[in-house]
Amino acid sequence: MSKIYGSLQLFFVSCFALLGFCSSSFIARDIITLNQSVIDGKTLVSSGGTFELGFFSPNNSNNRYVGIWYKRNPVQTIVWVANRDDPITDSSGVLKLSKDGNLVLLNRSETMVWSTNILKAENPVVQLLDSGNLVVRDDDTNLSLWQSFDHPTNTLLPGMKLGWNLKTGLIRVLTSWKNHDDPSTGSFTFGVDRRGYPQAFVWNGKTKEYRSGPWNGLQFSAVPEMWPNFILNFSFTSTADELYYSFSLKNDSFCSRLMMSSSGKLQRFLVAKDDKSKSWNRYWFFPKDQCDNYRACGAYGICNASASLVCQCPTGFKPRDPQNWFLRDGSGGCVRKTEFGCQNGDYGFLKLQDMKVPDTSQAFVNESMSLQECEAACRRNCSCTAYANSKVTEGGTGCLYWTSELIDLRVYTEGGQDLYLRMAATDLAKSQDSEAHSSERKRLTVGLSVCVCVVVLVLPFICCFLSKKRKKNGCSSNKKTEVRASRLKGQGMQFVESNVSSRREYSGEYNKDDLELPVFDFATIAIATDNFSEANKLGKGGFGTVYKGKLKGQEIAVKRLSKNSGQGQQEFKNEVILIAKLQHRNLVRLLGSCIDGEEKMLIYEYLQNRSLDSLLFDKEKSSSLDWAKRFQIIRGIARGILYLHQDSRFRIIHRDLKASNILLDGEMNPKVSDFGMARIFGGDETEANTKRVVGTYGYMSPEYAMDGVFSVKSDVFSFGVLVLEIVSGEKNRGFYYDNSEFTLLAHAWRLWKEGKGLELMDESMKGSSSADEVLRCIQVALLCVQERAEERPTMSSVVLMLSCETTTIPQPKFPGFGHERIPLETGESSAKQESCTINQLTITIVESR
Repeated sequence: MSKIYGSLQLFFVSCFALLGFCSSSFIARDIITLNQSVIDGKTLVSSGGTFELGFFSPNNSNNRYVGIWYKRNPVQTIVWVANRDDPITDSSGVLKLSKDGNLVLLNRSETMVWSTNILKAENPVVQLLDSGNLVVRDDDTNLSLWQSFDHPTNTLLPGMKLGWNLKTGLIRVLTSWKNHDDPSTGSFTFGVDRRGYPQAFVWNGKTKEYRSGPWNGLQFSAVPEMWPNFILNFSFTSTADELYYSFSLKNDSFCSRLMMSSSGKLQRFLVAKDDKSKSWNRYWFFPKDQCDNYRACGAYGICNASASLVCQCPTGFKPRDPQNWFLRDGSGGCVRKTEFGCQNGDYGFLKLQDMKVPDTSQAFVNESMSLQECEAACRRNCSCTAYANSKVTEGGTGCLYWTSELIDLRVYTEGGQDLYLRMAATDLAKSQDSEAHSSERKRLTVGLSVCVCVVVLVLPFICCFLSKKRKKNGCSSNKKTEVRASRLKGQGMQFVESNVSSRREYSGEYNKDDLELPVFDFATIAIATDNFSEANKLGKGGFGTVYKGKLKGQEIAVKRLSKNSGQGQQEFKNEVILIAKLQHRNLVRLLGSCIDGEEKMLIYEYLQNRSLDSLLFDKEKSSSLDWAKRFQIIRGIARGILYLHQDSRFRIIHRDLKASNILLDGEMNPKVSDFGMARIFGGDETEANTKRVVGTYGYMSPEYAMDGVFSVKSDVFSFGVLVLEIVSGEKNRGFYYDNSEFTLLAHAWRLWKEGKGLELMDESMKGSSSADEVLRCIQVALLCVQERAEERPTMSSVVLMLSCETTTIPQPKFPGFGHERIPLETGESSAKQESCTINQLTITIVESR
């Protein structure tokens, strides 16, 4: 019996040993040979353990794809997809080498879904390298027959080439996924254009969205952030055989990738290998501002993200369409004021500094010329419009010159290069005279600053005295102006621009020191709004009434501040300065202002769907907001606030985020508005304290409402309240449940804690919602309304959590104001309780950083 038992034991041991041998021969750690394959559920891992290849399903999709991803990251980060346009619908997929040496992907019926499509190989092997490159090579000669690096999807890794193999005709570009759930070919591509002097573009279909500028020896000219760089090496190779851009890591302790997102954003990410969280940090991205958009200001127009008016014309040029220059995006461009005779030499060259050079697709280039020789070549060609060095290294070398209109110009505060613009001698002389006086103006600045301070302190008393005297005499300039406006309209006359506005402003001249928004007189706005008729009234808020109007053929919204609104000169000045300098798709656009006596008005772009609260809290209209639109609104608001906190030139705290301050355009895209209470933070400033708490009850964070302490986390709290309101369709005040009065925050927390989060949803959109998205929004919102500011996420984390379904989201704790009962209120609920006195006068000097 014992012998039988021993024999059986030996038999089973032998079987297990044989199975182990078969399993190990079935698939090696990083290699596939002719006798091996990768089935769904098995993977290849690179020798250093950095990358892994296998089957995956993206986010909410059930489709199966073969892809490569970072193995060590907790969140699966896909960098390459084989069958992106041909998914397998079940788990039957097999990846293996065919007899002819091709790597093929087969489905359940053994139909070939994808192949490397190379010539026959005698002894091929497939290997996943630690660079993330999947290579098919001949095992005898070790020659590479095919590699995934030659066929990128949406990600560029260190060592990959983006560009052209001119011998074989191979073109390597990044192409976005269709969306988060679908890796198939999307709308956006990023690649190198070899026409003229090579540069890189982002295309949306066939439309150019972004231009990197040419390689200037250190970096792409439109990406000054590339140099100097202590982590990454960038290079651009241009030979008879190849033309490509690539990057490598100076430090092996980091990982980096460049990605073309499905929304059209080009982003570079970094992560330290010793970072335990392994979470990617966004290092660079496009677009950062309006000037990143291709030809944002049209021909000869110079885009300046640091200026109040983003689009400007260089000296000697004027807007092509002066009437609409400031009411549109400036894309009409600029034209010369003075034509000149090339043969007569009646011209010169204006030096523009810190520039992104124009589109070089049709530019002439000679790498061996000096700048002087370049100027001479430009002078000999009457079609030449400008010239510059092709490289900025060694003090400037090579020659670039243009013979057509200059497209896609912008100016930088740092970086960029010199551009020499051809112009009439008379206009050039005026420019030089202006420069001669600039140093004198600078010497006068200190004295003028003292005068301005004195005027600011004394002016309120003078205005107060004059105002009382005028009222006593029964004089009302505004009423007279309204009558005059009506009379002008009756005569069919157009509006009259205010003389307060500088004529230089309407010429659009490129002068950094003297730029403001258009200022219109009262008559102009009265005509535009039909004397502020009730028919044009859009709504009434805490600071005044908003009217619809039409100005220069464009629909506008006019915010007319009431005289007893409490928004003083400082708040009005804040709003004008801030909005004029902010450029983002999710921020409302300011077109101009009007100051006439006691009248203060702001002229905005008109948004068809008005404010979010007018739809959200109206039970009849709220049904028009299905979940897709609400989720779009939530993410749009988040992006707008992120821009204010992190990506704009200033760090800006809004301080009054609420549903009535979110406006909606015709496609339900949200735009944050009303910056009267906003505050600019300096570079090192993270929080501030005020004795004058302003904002709206129900949206204010605990530390701000109780102690007057505000920071970016104050806005995060308000955003959290706003998200809960959007999900529930209920206001965070006067909210009742089971005949007990609760805050919306307390109610949301109770449902979340009990696992009933979906019960918070507005009944009108339950049929259109995604449960996962709704719960994710509620969880993010509850994190945003935490009692302690330091426990709330930043807006960059919020945007990431809302955008990426695979991101791990922490569990929230009990929210701030969770026990509070908010009394029922009517109308606007402004927390501004005290009037501003002369003792609390604050002079804020806004300076660009």
